[in-house]
Amino acid sequence: MSSAHLASEKLEGLSEFEFALMMTGNAFSRWIVRCMTAAGSGIGVQGDLAALDVMVLHGVNHRDRPKRLADLCLVLNVEDSHTVNYGLKKMVRLGLIAGTRRGKEIFYSTTAKGQKLCLEYRKIREQLLGEAFALIGQPRIGQAQGDLSRVADLMRALSGTYDQAARAAASL
Repeated sequence: MSSAHLASEKLEGLSEFEFALMMTGNAFSRWIVRCMTAAGSGIGVQGDLAALDVMVLHGVNHRDRPKRLADLCLVLNVEDSHTVNYGLKKMVRLGLIAGTRRGKEIFYSTTAKGQKLCLEYRKIREQLLGEAFALIGQPRIGQAQGDLSRVADLMRALSGTYDQAARAAASL
């Protein structure tokens, strides 16, 4: 068992899942930073982006609609809004996003440069993960897409479960 110190008969599977989630989370963070670095070098964008910065850029670019800081924090499930705000300011400095004030709120949108970077990221992602995806034993892409969608649904549900448990733990 990967995390036997947390396991009991009652939650053995959960212990395995959490250990795998920690490993996956770290690998995913490393991946998105390196993919974005490669995408940036391919189109002349220089900047040292952290994993949260990459997530913020993708969040702002999502569905090509302006977003507020609060919107991004909600979608990314980040409580510490100052960390997202720092990422937003970094992206503005790099010319990847722009903010427009509407009343007391600032709405952020990707610039043409930011959109181009996200497209380059997508191209590299498809090139590198598409091949790896085929090697993990998925017989048909359609079936694999369905499997991943079901895993994503489960992970969103687990996110809510962990959020609720975190609130309860804070009051102990």
